[in-house]
Amino acid sequence: MVLKILKFPNPILRKKSVEVKNIDSRIVELLNNMAETMYAAPGVGLAAPQVGVNERLLVINPTAGEDKNQLIKIINPVIVDAEGEVIEEEGCLSIPGEYANVRRAAKVLIRGLDENGNELEIEAEDLLARVFQHEIDHLNGVLFLDRLSPTKRETIHKHIKKRIAAGDYIID
Repeated sequence: MVLKILKFPNPILRKKSVEVKNIDSRIVELLNNMAETMYAAPGVGLAAPQVGVNERLLVINPTAGEDKNQLIKIINPVIVDAEGEVIEEEGCLSIPGEYANVRRAAKVLIRGLDENGNELEIEAEDLLARVFQHEIDHLNGVLFLDRLSPTKRETIHKHIKKRIAAGDYIID
């Protein structure tokens, strides 16, 4: 089932998500629905807060669904190591139509659980590293806007306000 993606400035996007204590059928179904939602958007990553759920869950597919075998579902992900630095453009399904260059680590090591409760350890670089960092930020109530200079952030805020006034940016 495709879920509704919350848009900035929805306050749920600013809440820190809670750790998943019990992986049950509800969590598995939510991960599947999140993947379907991400593909429908289309996007390369989606965090549970973006669909109104305050739990530490992510789905990622750097191919935006072109290769379904690259789908990653991860529960309680954490970045345990990061190295290097790159600045590249990012966007967000919760802030549609807005993009900016964001500084991120070039490589990350992620740990978490799969939907069966097995431990996962993923070394990621390039786009996959960026998506992990972006989505884990969501779990901490952080948006890519928060990683911009105050001037750039204010420019995007003003642009969103104009889009809202023009009816081009609908907040439900």
